[in-house]
Amino acid sequence: MSRIAVVLFNLGGPDGPEAVRPFLRNLFADPAIIRLPGPARLAAAELVSRLRERTAKANYAAMGGASPLNRETEVQARALESALIAQRPADEVRVFVAMRYWKPTVETVARAVAAFAPDETVLLPLYPQFSTTTTASSLEAWRSAYRGGGRQHAVCCYYDDPGLVAAHAGRIGEAWEAAGTPRDVRLLFSAHGLPESISSAGDPYRWQIERTSAAVAAALGPGWDWRVCYQSRVGPLKWIGPSTLEEIAAAGREGMGVLVAPIAFVSEHVETLIELDRDYAAAAGRAGAAPYLRAAALGDHPAFITALARIAVAALSHEGVAPGADACRPGCGRCPLQAREAA
Repeated sequence: MSRIAVVLFNLGGPDGPEAVRPFLRNLFADPAIIRLPGPARLAAAELVSRLRERTAKANYAAMGGASPLNRETEVQARALESALIAQRPADEVRVFVAMRYWKPTVETVARAVAAFAPDETVLLPLYPQFSTTTTASSLEAWRSAYRGGGRQHAVCCYYDDPGLVAAHAGRIGEAWEAAGTPRDVRLLFSAHGLPESISSAGDPYRWQIERTSAAVAAALGPGWDWRVCYQSRVGPLKWIGPSTLEEIAAAGREGMGVLVAPIAFVSEHVETLIELDRDYAAAAGRAGAAPYLRAAALGDHPAFITALARIAVAALSHEGVAPGADACRPGCGRCPLQAREAA
């Protein structure tokens, strides 16, 4: 019998109004997010968190005062734990949740995992597509915090996993059928954006988003008009595009509706429930893009949970970085698998 810990990483979110500003401060203090020297970065994080606090509090208030991401991630963790126990009944398996910018913090969870004393630990980010701003940041925080024993297996990405693809296709089909299978609807795969400077420096995120979207479109079958686009831009830097708002406006000019699928988000949170469901829905109304439909995030979709369980088990046979997807194209130098091979 082996003791196996699986750590699910996510961003986290405020669990109440008083947590909004410290959550924002933690987010913008991450050197993977604001790439400034330490003192300047911390000063910028304090300033930005103060400037954005009022708007952010209003958005979270519209969702009941807290982020649903924390609750949904816990549901995913328990579903994954049940799937893993069923697959490996001879082992003692426990799934932990670690949030990068709020509670339960990576440091707290690292102590809990060390107390569990695992023989094997699988580090499984809930970011299907790798980015230095998400997966790399979470794994680096873990490496700095963990003082326990056992072998470590870190999943870098799973952007083209068949189960992930099937779950996305299922959610899109559900939204389309619930609306009465309307015609003249463009499918928009909307992902969180990234500054162009990070993408052009070898971050594989954009390339992986495009591969995920193409795989889901293929799974849906012929006849879908689809585009890849990006949301949630902040700050003055140039970001990768086109933006989701631009694509919504373009669909309206062409007399089409849109079905927006959050292709990089596996849980509902402020970017889906507020940005997509409220702000972008209003923009679609102004642009004449009707109907405006939105596919749900994956949540605990059975195909997604099954995929996570398979990925976690497969990772046990790899020391260090465990591939959960096909290799990135040449030029994605920040891909951990390419970096390992280059070393």
